[in-house]
Amino acid sequence: MLVDGTFCDKYFCMMYWSMSRSKRNTNPVHGRQMVIIGAGNVATHFAHAFSAAGYAIVQVYSKTIDSARALAGQFGVGCTNSLSLLRTDADIYIFAVSDDALFDIALDLKLKDKICFHTSGTVPMDVLSPITKNYGVVYVPQTFIKHIAMDYSRLPFCVEASNVNTLDMLKAMASTISPSVYSLNGEQRRYLHLASVFASNFGNCINAMAQQIMEQHNLPFEIIHPLISETAKKIQYGNLWSLQTGPAKRGDTKTLDKHRRLLVDDSKALEVYNLLSSIIEEKTK
Repeated sequence: MLVDGTFCDKYFCMMYWSMSRSKRNTNPVHGRQMVIIGAGNVATHFAHAFSAAGYAIVQVYSKTIDSARALAGQFGVGCTNSLSLLRTDADIYIFAVSDDALFDIALDLKLKDKICFHTSGTVPMDVLSPITKNYGVVYVPQTFIKHIAMDYSRLPFCVEASNVNTLDMLKAMASTISPSVYSLNGEQRRYLHLASVFASNFGNCINAMAQQIMEQHNLPFEIIHPLISETAKKIQYGNLWSLQTGPAKRGDTKTLDKHRRLLVDDSKALEVYNLLSSIIEEKTK
């Protein structure tokens, strides 16, 4: 069913606008019409990033109509939860949905020569080949949350396309948002995604485990906020193994054993502690 969108909360829209307004310019790809397929975290941020760069969001699709309505309302456009009601007169179609949904949607759409790209770090770009001959990928290795604004000009945009003209178009589009645009093939993108999971998802998991230890023992988590921040800053100083510190790096078996005794009632945390300690010992010999 097709549903008219409503305008978004004024503050929410202005928050995104203020983060990206400096990126507007007169690049000829501006003003082209976009349909957003998806309404989750990635779809929300891609929609705001391209809108702020001068593209016209004209419709939002999501299999969940409430989600489609919420995102479409932020741009005052229509939305739908039916692929049969998807507009076919737009210039560009962004597929920001789950990996499984990509394969399903690709079987149900025909968009002739339209520019179509997905945002997945792992799915081959040719999943979109049944839809159009002009397809590709725009992958941004970043963690996105709908309600948290970010400076899109600081993000890397990694592109891949089915032909030279589409690749040039995707590069031009990405460059209206950020100066950091990279051409990667599918294999490179998959390894980038893997590295991103280690850096972001697993990194956050480790910090969450630290937070849990602090809270379980009535310690304010903010005590180690500066430690976490300083550790993250190490990325600018070169080889990270050479900057490793801690008891495993020093071969401090007494401290390692003390920590293990503290974790005796948490077998998963102890398993992680032992695995990471052994990796550190091996990599920093």
